[in-house]
Amino acid sequence: MKKRVLLLFLIAAVTGISVTGCKQNVGTPEDNAVVEEEEDGNEEETEPESGRLLGYSSADMSNPFYETLKDSIRTSLEEQGDRIMVKDAENNVDTQISQISEMIDAGVDAVFLCPADWEKITPALEELEEADIPVINLDIMVKDTEYIDAFIGSDNHNAGYICGEDLVEQRPRGGRIVIVEEPEVSSINERITGFEEAIYNDGFEVAARIDAGTGEEAIQSSLREILEEDIHVDAVMCGNDRMAVQVLSVLEEIQYDDIIVYSVDGSPEIKAAVADPESPMQAVGAQSPINIGKRAAATAAAILDGGAYEEEVCEETFLIDRENVEMYGTDGWQ
Repeated sequence: MKKRVLLLFLIAAVTGISVTGCKQNVGTPEDNAVVEEEEDGNEEETEPESGRLLGYSSADMSNPFYETLKDSIRTSLEEQGDRIMVKDAENNVDTQISQISEMIDAGVDAVFLCPADWEKITPALEELEEADIPVINLDIMVKDTEYIDAFIGSDNHNAGYICGEDLVEQRPRGGRIVIVEEPEVSSINERITGFEEAIYNDGFEVAARIDAGTGEEAIQSSLREILEEDIHVDAVMCGNDRMAVQVLSVLEEIQYDDIIVYSVDGSPEIKAAVADPESPMQAVGAQSPINIGKRAAATAAAILDGGAYEEEVCEETFLIDRENVEMYGTDGWQ
């Protein structure tokens, strides 16, 4: 990562801010205030003209996580007197590279980047480097980290691990599980790795793996085939909530008994399923796009003002189940 000028040692000592390590911040019910609203994915916020202009390059705004992250960043920037330009790559890295060029031409002061492809986004990073525009990488870390100034994401390994821990409690004798994953996405790999580490040596067998990268319909058709075979499945672990929605749809359709489902994200839809005692949705390893957005805006301000900031931050993830879901609510993200 690029090196930025830090505050004097005395100020850093008083504030307790460090530029190394992976600081974790827990999501709280008080942060559960964002309710999703439909907006145009590509926005250019040019009013008022005062303040700095920062770009938000999203991988896929159809994912409510990125929508909520945008709202959190926007709110924080407006509180700082700054503005935001939003671009939606719609999961196409070539589109994202082109949109970042547009941001550079528009004169953005910094870019918040959620990469559509962690490796193929490098040409855009090189262009930003040449333009001397700071990059705050969010959610999924890019491969070439020397081009970014900071990374802010979730503790994905822990999010999967706590789901595995809960499964061991719910099924102490072990059982057969299905894992829905997407090997091409590093954050999902971290979640699945954490989950499998938590259940290791506890009597569980992976009956099947489903690659979600082949599409939502493929998730449903693959799961139907698995469950229609004469093989009992005790649990399904999903790499994110969008996968879990497809799994729950199949389970409702075929009314498969005595199965529990886990996921990572903490979207309102999945929390509502957790709150439903009739749903097979057992728990979710929750992350907080609201906290990530707040941290991202503060980090951008510190970079642009020449202040102290942390180069890598992992916001803490935590389990939401039927015992505490009411505290976090089901009408927004935490």
